[in-house]
Amino acid sequence: MKKINDVLGYSNMKIIQDSDYFSFSLDSIILANYSKIRLRDKKIVDFCTGNGVIPLILSRRCDKTIDAVEIQESVYDLARESVSINNLDDRIHLFCMDVKDFSLKPENLSQYDLVLCNPPYFKNDINSTKNLSYEKMVARHEVFLNLDQLCKCASLVLKDNGNFVIVHRSQRLLDIFDCFRKYKLEPKRIMFVFENVEKDSTLVLVEGQLAGKVGLIIDKPLIMYNLDGTMTSEYKRIQEEVRK
Repeated sequence: MKKINDVLGYSNMKIIQDSDYFSFSLDSIILANYSKIRLRDKKIVDFCTGNGVIPLILSRRCDKTIDAVEIQESVYDLARESVSINNLDDRIHLFCMDVKDFSLKPENLSQYDLVLCNPPYFKNDINSTKNLSYEKMVARHEVFLNLDQLCKCASLVLKDNGNFVIVHRSQRLLDIFDCFRKYKLEPKRIMFVFENVEKDSTLVLVEGQLAGKVGLIIDKPLIMYNLDGTMTSEYKRIQEEVRK
């Protein structure tokens, strides 16, 4: 069922969601806030945008034009509605197509300063997808786009020294590093995310730079909640930055 929600922590920002599909998650909010937008950055693209939460958040962080790519037409339609109800049609441009096709279009090659993606996390396994709806299966599992293909696509559309920022499962960090370096995306920053101090990290954010120099910064981890369930000061800061 389709409904309009507030984007968590963002005043006066609405998003269209459908309970039958895969809704946006905290992962996307963290990714949109973790990504550095440099003054020189002119072109930004969000791969696997879903219902468009990442470009919506980025529109509050900068005045750039943001492209966003989503393969599923039904989910793309939700993103289009979300962009419209926030009056952002002139700043967020949506493309309903396969990321692999988008990255091969001549007009997109070596054109972007920043690429973001909250991709499907899980390898395509028939046993783990058989009880999911089609939309959820595509959003969660590497049905149309695996990690290797994603990194290749990012490398194709990025300018030299452009940045690619991804959020993924911590357990796949070595896979991420392997794919980054295969396509000349030098890892520059990583941040681990913990639900609380008693749990293992389940999420990691990695920033790579196309043709970048060797040198990795391990950022302070993000711990989202105190043991009593309240937000930590770090996570509150992420939520509050947009209100300034």
